[in-house]
Amino acid sequence: MAAVKAFIFDFGGVIVRTEDPRPRHAWDERLGLPVGSVERAVHHSDIWIQAQLGRITPSVYWKGVAELLYMRGEDIDDLRRDYFSGDRLNYRVVDLIRDLRTAGYPVALLSNESIELETRMAQYGVQDLFDHCFISAYMGMMKPDPTAFRVALQTLHVLPHEAVFIDDSLPNIRAAQALSINAVLFRADTDLRTELAKYLRDERDHTE
Repeated sequence: MAAVKAFIFDFGGVIVRTEDPRPRHAWDERLGLPVGSVERAVHHSDIWIQAQLGRITPSVYWKGVAELLYMRGEDIDDLRRDYFSGDRLNYRVVDLIRDLRTAGYPVALLSNESIELETRMAQYGVQDLFDHCFISAYMGMMKPDPTAFRVALQTLHVLPHEAVFIDDSLPNIRAAQALSINAVLFRADTDLRTELAKYLRDERDHTE
């Protein structure tokens, strides 16, 4: 196995995970909607795709969410606050990323997200966790578009087989593998440190 030179991480579902969905479900009940309606409007709608591609501003996006849910506009700020209140930072993954960087490996973020991700990262205190951040809203493209991966590889100055990509989406994993990028599908019970250990066996050449 060739020595790996860089790591690329997803954000939602890996760095931060929704551990308590009850605040979202409480809004379903409050609005008299079936369970899951709020989550579908926020993160599984066409306007969310537009926000992730940077085609609409966050304010336009959240206004659209309010319209999808037949909400009063003045309530949307409360929904925004409560929606993410069940999310938790995965400290094990954060510690692993810091260890990788300490060992000399460049680590990048590649995330399908709106420009609001920068604010969320600052709130979690991980705004400086990565050497490079590739957010779809700024790139104008989303995973699993191969170009998104190629941009990350070119910026990191590594070949596909010299990178490891970690994501919780199987389509994104398959897209990375199609480019010959090493990929790890992340789940809640994944022991990521063990999964990545096999890529760290070869001694890195610091004389290049």
